[in-house]
Amino acid sequence: MEVGMTALQAGLAGYGLALGLIAAIGAQNAFVLRQGLRREHIGWVVFVCATSDAALIAAGVAGFGRISAALPWFGSAMLWLGVVFLTVYGALRFRAALRGGEALRPAESAPAHLSSVLATCLLLTWANPHVYLDTVVLIGAVSAQYAPQGLAFGLGAMLASASFFTVLGYGARLLAPVMARPRAWVVLEALVGLVMWAIAASLALRGLGAD
Repeated sequence: MEVGMTALQAGLAGYGLALGLIAAIGAQNAFVLRQGLRREHIGWVVFVCATSDAALIAAGVAGFGRISAALPWFGSAMLWLGVVFLTVYGALRFRAALRGGEALRPAESAPAHLSSVLATCLLLTWANPHVYLDTVVLIGAVSAQYAPQGLAFGLGAMLASASFFTVLGYGARLLAPVMARPRAWVVLEALVGLVMWAIAASLALRGLGAD
């Protein structure tokens, strides 16, 4: 960890990492986008997704910080694990881009009740193992590299989640013509892959500098 890391720098790093992870196409994001396109219970959906992520990120940052204090080698090990994961994750995004995308067209069905929408949203969030891997494991592990600014890193990650879901939900109506095209998903997958590889390279350089 370089000397002089400020809370702002740590927060921006957390924001960038979380945004790259959350932006990856998945069931949860597709559901939020679909609700946004339908203009149906958007506020509640955004609230559930953002607060759920915040709770999981807080658990990850708090847990990894304590472990790193007790085991000095743990942070370095998790850093390199994060590098491997992000590299593979980015490669998977590029593979998805090469395979092509599918247009997202919300069903023209009757409006759903709030209870059923919230139940679906909670299920897609808390029953998804990738959510725990991204928030608790990966963000928690990387936050240890920003000590003593781990709190700022975590807050930046939470802000990324809240801002992403807000923009995705309320901005979906503007994206309706674009996201109906498979090519748009291909471009998004490729951009996410680039972000993941850029973060992996940054972490690798940080780890080499600390050795």
